[in-house]
Amino acid sequence: MKPKASIQKSTQKSASYLSVLLVGSLATLVGTQFIQGQPLAPQASVAQLAAPIPSGDVNFIARAVEKVGPAVVRIDASRTVRTQRPAIFNDPFFRQFFGGDLPQSQTRVVRGTGSGFLISNDGLILTNAHVVDGADTVTVLLKDGRSLQGRVLGQDSLTDVAVIKIQGNSLPVVQTGDSDQLRPGEWAIAIGNPLGLDNTVTAGIISATGRTSGDVGVPDKRVGFIQTDAAINPGNSGGPLLNQYGQVIGMNTAIIGGGAQGLGFAIPIKTAQRIANQLIATGKVNHPFLGIRMTNLSPELRQRINADRSATFQVQDDTGVLVYEVLPNSPAARVGMRSGDVIKKIEGQTITKASQVQQAVENTTEGQSLRMEVRRSGQVVNLAVRPEPIPAQVTQNRR
Repeated sequence: MKPKASIQKSTQKSASYLSVLLVGSLATLVGTQFIQGQPLAPQASVAQLAAPIPSGDVNFIARAVEKVGPAVVRIDASRTVRTQRPAIFNDPFFRQFFGGDLPQSQTRVVRGTGSGFLISNDGLILTNAHVVDGADTVTVLLKDGRSLQGRVLGQDSLTDVAVIKIQGNSLPVVQTGDSDQLRPGEWAIAIGNPLGLDNTVTAGIISATGRTSGDVGVPDKRVGFIQTDAAINPGNSGGPLLNQYGQVIGMNTAIIGGGAQGLGFAIPIKTAQRIANQLIATGKVNHPFLGIRMTNLSPELRQRINADRSATFQVQDDTGVLVYEVLPNSPAARVGMRSGDVIKKIEGQTITKASQVQQAVENTTEGQSLRMEVRRSGQVVNLAVRPEPIPAQVTQNRR
């Protein structure tokens, strides 16, 4: 028996009290997805404090919004849900009681609202996958009042990115910034349609960068999130996060619920663009994977594993990335990777976090092998693993 439960408990400890809300999905009014959390005391946004003004321009937020606002859209999505009649109603007694046969199924329309932004003047729009997931119809409302039918070109659940196409020409578009160069403390401006209030603007700062999916509480995603304290609410999903110059640096996607304030998260625009390019070209994204479950190693985790009598391996390292499961017939299994291996280096670079492994795998091209150095029972083992497209049945935390 493998010590999965104890390892997973450790890896989820930091996020277990958080409530994650995807801020725009298919549900009545504006849909939500919750993992219940703990309420926090209200906090003032940095926009309410005496923060430095970029370049001395006191109206820099207004100028940024004027620059980008026309390219921000509202997305109304709907789908028809069919529910089957309970089997008990097939009983002759119920048919007699209700005066005849009941319908075999019932249908209802589920509606949701989100945001998006134009990335090409011929009508390509970036938004979150959860905004349009399962949608039968997608309607895009432009700031100038026009309402156009949208077509989903593709969506990727692992990064929560989707691309919509509307018919148009000479449409306003956003300008993108460099999400790789963001620093905590920089200004952040969010535009979207929270709770149906179109074209709402909020401001704050970049609170952190590189938040892992595990940090945020959505371990099935492959994103290093931007954290911001700019107010984000249901309906903001898919809307742009801007820098002080009005350039898009991220796509707003989630907040921590349960009463917490100032904890919003956005997908870096560089990630969103990379995924969007594949969706536009082929309608899908092939994510490479190794076929392992892994976690950051620490002295505490090492001690707990070694004290667990049911453990099938012992750990001698305090740092690195511990492999605690290898999927059968996966790329990792085929080169002999084992549970208990500790990944120390990839392509000669020292590895201390699972997110580094994930990023290295994500950056591989088709047919490329990764040179990995692992520690096994105190010995150094060198492996060359060739990632493959992730199978559809592989679910959360498997990379």
